[in-house]
Amino acid sequence: MTAYAELERRFRRLSALNGALAVLNWDQSAMMPEGGAEARAEQVATLGVIVHEHLADPEVAELLASAEEGAAALDPWRRANLREMRRQQAHATALPAVLVDARARANSACEMAWRAARAENDFAALRPHLEEVLRLVREVAAAKAHAFGIDPYDALLDEYEPDGRAAEIDGIFAELRDFLPDLLGRVLERQARAPRPLSPAGPFPVERQRALGLRFMEALGFDFHHGRLDVSLHPFTGGVPDDVRITTRYSEGDFTRALMGVLHETGHALYERGLPGDWRTQPVGQSRGMALHESQSLLVEMQVCRSDAFLDFAVPEMRRIFDAGGPAWEVENIAALYRRAARSLIRVDADEVSYPLHVILRYRLERAMLAGDLAVADLPGAWNEGMERLLGIRPPDDRDGCLQDIHWPGGAFGYFPTYTLGALAAAQLYAAARERDGGIEPAIARGDFQPLLRWLRREVHGRGSSLSTDGILRQATGAPLGTEAFRRHLEQRYLI
Repeated sequence: MTAYAELERRFRRLSALNGALAVLNWDQSAMMPEGGAEARAEQVATLGVIVHEHLADPEVAELLASAEEGAAALDPWRRANLREMRRQQAHATALPAVLVDARARANSACEMAWRAARAENDFAALRPHLEEVLRLVREVAAAKAHAFGIDPYDALLDEYEPDGRAAEIDGIFAELRDFLPDLLGRVLERQARAPRPLSPAGPFPVERQRALGLRFMEALGFDFHHGRLDVSLHPFTGGVPDDVRITTRYSEGDFTRALMGVLHETGHALYERGLPGDWRTQPVGQSRGMALHESQSLLVEMQVCRSDAFLDFAVPEMRRIFDAGGPAWEVENIAALYRRAARSLIRVDADEVSYPLHVILRYRLERAMLAGDLAVADLPGAWNEGMERLLGIRPPDDRDGCLQDIHWPGGAFGYFPTYTLGALAAAQLYAAARERDGGIEPAIARGDFQPLLRWLRREVHGRGSSLSTDGILRQATGAPLGTEAFRRHLEQRYLI
């Protein structure tokens, strides 16, 4: 057996272990009783250490070196796979197993503490757990920064966006800060001059909301033979490509919150299901990174499902499932509701104009915490001041402030920027898709998403990690990631 073939065999086993971890993590957030937290933390930590030990095995380093010597004889997919194997191995060998174990346990404990703290609006209860997570995150960042010769924050970002760098994000976010606040102000002024849209009268029973979500998931192309919809405190996508688990959360007073969660997570699920089947157990067959992953969820939720074409199809389905009618249920009124910008408190409910400002705030705060410039104890105050400065609104409590997101309690420092990078990529990709295929929007208006899905399968999903994020974007759109398509989209949708 050649060195490369042996590596494929080993990484196939690692794929199964990581898949088991993914399902365990989904279950912890969606189904597990609170009393199972300690046992689950042990399971997750143990499996995490096993994965780490497999990757950090000196034999893997030897096999990689041997395979890389003969890489010229490999086809492009296998060469890309070898590159991604090396990247995963480098991340593993940068950390000692004891740190991997401690990080997993602290993340599990902090996530469970966050669930209770958010429900009780009790940041003080979360604080010691989050301080421990941050301490370990700093250790991880320092170790990887030393191993890779890069900045500690870049080392964390690389876990979610391969080769992503804060310097590039700073430039992109500076461009957004230059035009977004003014654009948001103009949108709000324009809305204020128009009649206020009518709110459909509730309550909206959860079972009907679920039926609506399932209907749209089916139309979008979600494969229920390989996936399911459940409920969690924070909407997310988990599982593996052949068993994709998505969740949402319901409010009987507002059906759009759950629906947008379903549509967003369905975008993630379609990406997972569309990854190259022949390479599904190998690193090259995995998603490229979270910027592209978020581009797929935001392309569905924001670009497609707030469009005129989608609403022509969707509003009659809403009326049918809720057995409703009248002026509030007209397409034009629902469109005005869907596209209503606001200075809102909650990121996951934010409109697409203000959403990047929520992300910029979190990016600033997590960099400050990592650098030691912001203590966890001071996070609530810094959060509230940042919200007021960027969005002109101040949270009334921590539940709707710094306790709203699961990411930091779960140890995900470096993740937040990918949401806005994804929004930019989504605008760029959807513009390119419509330019290349003029039949996409007319099909969506009929409830047929297959032309769009076929384009995404070919240009994004099916490429896996064979190219970099910018490589995939350049091939699909003809340009690297930028802000212009996003700005043009917002101006056309909200100001014309």
